[in-house]
Amino acid sequence: MDGDHVDRAHWDSAEEGAELVSEGEYGAAIAALAEVVAREPDNPYALFFLGAALFETGDLPRALKAYLGALQYRPEYLGALIGAGWALHSMGRYREAIKVGRQLLLKAKEDPDGLYLLGLCHYAMGDAAAALGYLNRFLNTRPEIEVAMEVEGLVKVLRGEVETLKEDDDD
Repeated sequence: MDGDHVDRAHWDSAEEGAELVSEGEYGAAIAALAEVVAREPDNPYALFFLGAALFETGDLPRALKAYLGALQYRPEYLGALIGAGWALHSMGRYREAIKVGRQLLLKAKEDPDGLYLLGLCHYAMGDAAAALGYLNRFLNTRPEIEVAMEVEGLVKVLRGEVETLKEDDDD
């Protein structure tokens, strides 16, 4: 089979699991996609959506492994790169997530997910200047209003315009 036919066959195999992920049926998605991966270990779509379902259930190490598997078979798969970056971020592995975010921006210079990921990783590491740079670039991509408001608040904190509440301040 040529590349296009292989790609289509991979998508056809993973489509049911992908739909389950989009419906929030993560347990069923994991079961269905694990079956596909067992039959087709080189299926980047099955690996990606398995990673997404595992991420949503909080199984971050296995989600990362699935995303990296997808990238092994399709290095240009931006969704898998984004997923790997967010899994690393969620695991507190900020330096590695920054490397992934930079790799993403090399492929797509103003990718909103990459900019947001890099901004939050730098913020978590205490690098306010870098965080501000990435978060301002992220805001220029015109994200959804809820996310934009959250990031605008974080930018104000980073600029010193507002203070964050301390744990005992919220009583």
